[in-house]
Amino acid sequence: MSLEANVRLTLGALDLDIELSVDEAEVVALLGPNGAGKTTLLRAVAGLVPLTSGYVKLDGRVLEDAASGKYVPTERRSIGVVFQDYLLFPHLSVLANVAFGMRSRGMPSHEAAEKAAQWLDRVGLSAYVQDKPDALSGGQRQRVALARALAPDPRLLLLDEPLAALDVTTRAEVRRDLKRHLTTFPGLRLVVTHDPLEAAMLADRLVVMENGRLVQTGTPAEVTERPRSQYVADLVGVNLLRGQADHGSVRISDDSVIAAAAAESGDVFAVIHPRAVALHLRRPEGSPRNAWPGRVSGVEMLGGRVRVRVEGDVPLVAEVTPAAISDMQVAEGGEVWVSFKSTDVGVYPA
Repeated sequence: MSLEANVRLTLGALDLDIELSVDEAEVVALLGPNGAGKTTLLRAVAGLVPLTSGYVKLDGRVLEDAASGKYVPTERRSIGVVFQDYLLFPHLSVLANVAFGMRSRGMPSHEAAEKAAQWLDRVGLSAYVQDKPDALSGGQRQRVALARALAPDPRLLLLDEPLAALDVTTRAEVRRDLKRHLTTFPGLRLVVTHDPLEAAMLADRLVVMENGRLVQTGTPAEVTERPRSQYVADLVGVNLLRGQADHGSVRISDDSVIAAAAAESGDVFAVIHPRAVALHLRRPEGSPRNAWPGRVSGVEMLGGRVRVRVEGDVPLVAEVTPAAISDMQVAEGGEVWVSFKSTDVGVYPA
């Protein structure tokens, strides 16, 4: 049983064209920058945004097919949705909010109330059944929204940035609870996020979107180890170059060639961890092949390390100790040399 979606549509400046599948055994996270089309894709699957072409199928049942004109209204799709701002009804009690979806599907009010109470107990909010949403904290409102989505026993659960509205302290706590509920949910699960940590903790597979297109998919480990776009490389925190490999080297431009021990031949990505990049005030002794001059364009503290962005023929980010920065008196606008070993370059097909 699965979700299969082939979604093509235009919404404002967004041109969305993507194929997506979700299997029952996995939690899938849609990851990408703002404007990538993640939320629009989620809304299209839910039936809230019409397709220009393509289809949405859930467990083999066609929910929408632009070619034939078939369309199943949102309320008749076996889908639960948790929106970024939760969209709880402010005039209804917590219990009535959770019962709403079941009552709208025709369940008798007393049965809906009983099941809603059971779900509120499961998410730890049984003491708040008669309260209104504005009396709850952000984390509590998120749990109410999750209970409302899960109570009707949907086949597909869609979550749009479910933790974005929470503060840092609350987010960590609620993330653990959300992970537990996703693990025990028997249906299909699709989560939208722009937070790589959240995606890695919640999902079995990542689908990375940019500009309405799929650019990479795989497990968190696969995406981390082999980024395929600058956006993903920046998320992971590594240097990513692209070029033509030729048995021990990678040409990344007409004037720049890097030595890479693992390079063979063909169009490749080359990835270098910032901790493998060394900084020098002058050309390093021994004249290693992987050494270039550049100008410091940014200095950023990151925990106990300092990330230094260097622009030049081969733009790179180095990660060094604060002591090294102090000793070398590295500052934005200063001139430095960067170097790294050929054995520190990871190479894989583009």
